[in-house]
Amino acid sequence: MAGHSHWARIKRAKAVTDARRGRAWSKLSRAIIVAARAGGGDIDANLTLRYAVDAAKAANMPKDTIERAIKKGSGDLDGVNYEELTYEGYGPGGAAILISALTDNRNRTAPEIKKIFERRGGNLGASNSVAWMFNRRGVITIPASATDEESITHIALEAGGDDIRHDGDAFVLECDAAAFSTVRKAVEDAGLTPESAEISMIPANTVTVSGEDAEKLMKLIDDLEEHDDVQNVYGAYEIPEAELDRLAGGA
Repeated sequence: MAGHSHWARIKRAKAVTDARRGRAWSKLSRAIIVAARAGGGDIDANLTLRYAVDAAKAANMPKDTIERAIKKGSGDLDGVNYEELTYEGYGPGGAAILISALTDNRNRTAPEIKKIFERRGGNLGASNSVAWMFNRRGVITIPASATDEESITHIALEAGGDDIRHDGDAFVLECDAAAFSTVRKAVEDAGLTPESAEISMIPANTVTVSGEDAEKLMKLIDDLEEHDDVQNVYGAYEIPEAELDRLAGGA
């Protein structure tokens, strides 16, 4: 998964176009709507909604847009009914890929996702063909320039984190999903601002992908993430640092 997380950081570091920002806000709005519909519009009582709102704020979504999405989800405003779906498959190099989506028309989304897989040299699989390889985990990324390994390790372990690693120019903290809020709060209370903080799906094992397969895989991931209905793409793969640096030139 390190390959995917590093690739995501490379893309975040590049200038964000208005079109990409608008697409991101649209996806975040969907997540807020679904969370509010499932658990109500009270952020303090609905943890999933709080995470969705935090992600929207991190993406600089306007406050009125966030509030409107909450109202649509809680029924105070008319809104579209979105369905949560999961797609699974394999990409070039044998990399397992897990996709979460929110759609108002599964009959449109499924064939479009399948077409993306086929166009980029992958295969869409059946339900649970790869989902069993992933575990739901809290993941918090902190710039390495903001702290040192000893300090961040102490903070994380005291709060319930169980894995800390140095990945490129960042420290990555992992914890059980149930401990995510506690660990995140401990990090922020220590005066550190996470580069990203989310509940993610982490693979138990990975395959190493390089060369032409790595390039094809990154194009597949990019195409999936660009799809309007796709919320998150998770992959069970590692890409060597030299390959990521080479591919970053065209990201």
